[in-house]
Amino acid sequence: MSAQAHVRLEAVAKHYGDVAALRDVDLDIAKGELLSVIGPSGCGKTTLLRMVAGFVEPSAGRIVIDGATVTGVPPEQRSIGMVFQSYALFPHLTVSQNVGFGLVERGMPRAQVRERVAQLLTLIRLPDVADRFPAQLSGGQQQRVALARAVACEPRVLLMDEPLGALDLKLREAMQIEIRRIQKALGTTTLYVTHDQSEAMRISDRIAVMNGGRIEQCGRAADLYATPRTRFVAEFIGKMNFVSGSVVGHNGEEMTVRTEVGSLRVRSDASFTVGNAVLIGVRPEDVLIGGVDAADALTMSARVEENAYLGTFNEIRVRVNGSLTLQIEDRSRGMSIASGAEVRIGWDAQRCRVFHA
Repeated sequence: MSAQAHVRLEAVAKHYGDVAALRDVDLDIAKGELLSVIGPSGCGKTTLLRMVAGFVEPSAGRIVIDGATVTGVPPEQRSIGMVFQSYALFPHLTVSQNVGFGLVERGMPRAQVRERVAQLLTLIRLPDVADRFPAQLSGGQQQRVALARAVACEPRVLLMDEPLGALDLKLREAMQIEIRRIQKALGTTTLYVTHDQSEAMRISDRIAVMNGGRIEQCGRAADLYATPRTRFVAEFIGKMNFVSGSVVGHNGEEMTVRTEVGSLRVRSDASFTVGNAVLIGVRPEDVLIGGVDAADALTMSARVEENAYLGTFNEIRVRVNGSLTLQIEDRSRGMSIASGAEVRIGWDAQRCRVFHA
């Protein structure tokens, strides 16, 4: 683990009786980084965030912030800012009073409070709402005010728990851009929890994918998408077709996999041996109508079951050999293939990933 980590979790675990919410989690967050944690409901991502905040104590392991162990330190002594899905603004206080609340509590002179609040309202692009009450703001405006309040006292770490879950799609996308802009401007180390993979991919420096209380993979969005280490990550980050097969040949640089739709040569992986049952994973956009002109291509006949136009691509579902269903994202624009049509499809073997079955 990096010696430069601003936030570090070392072998952190949390048990509730016989139920393991977190299992030996190791995680580093660099100073100024926005790291998102994603995963299905119940995977442990909110428990992890609440543990960093100090609301939940680990059953094992330790948490380090800025070089100091904070395990056992109460939340109010950790210098943490938090933003919730529910905004949690005080309805009886004005926007400026909400933003400046923590500063007043800490005894900052009122002139300095007014100056700091004005700076933050300008940063969140709401300089003219200081005297309004939360009920007079839209959902997106309330969320920006909640963010300003969370960072007013310049916390060492900002924690965000599903902050955009209550907003509609268009507003959520706009707020993703705003949150990233504000976080970059402030340079605050941020841990962001969401169930939305596209949201995480849009705003994060890195993403940690959780499953069953463990981090399955952590890295840049492009790396998680292009080189998922597990089937779970491959399915959770984007979409993936899977074809069953077995390893029938293996040498230093490549291995041969026999599948129900043909054999193909893929990059070698030392974790596989001849006889292993495997799954070949291929992204829908890598399956091409008409096949692929490549030395390591696999081509086959298929019957179209459904063709849906989705604006930037056609989502086509085909059946191969009467049993295997594959999904294709065809971006050739304007292609109209009727259900029931016979087509040739294929993909370059070098675009595949291989997973243990």
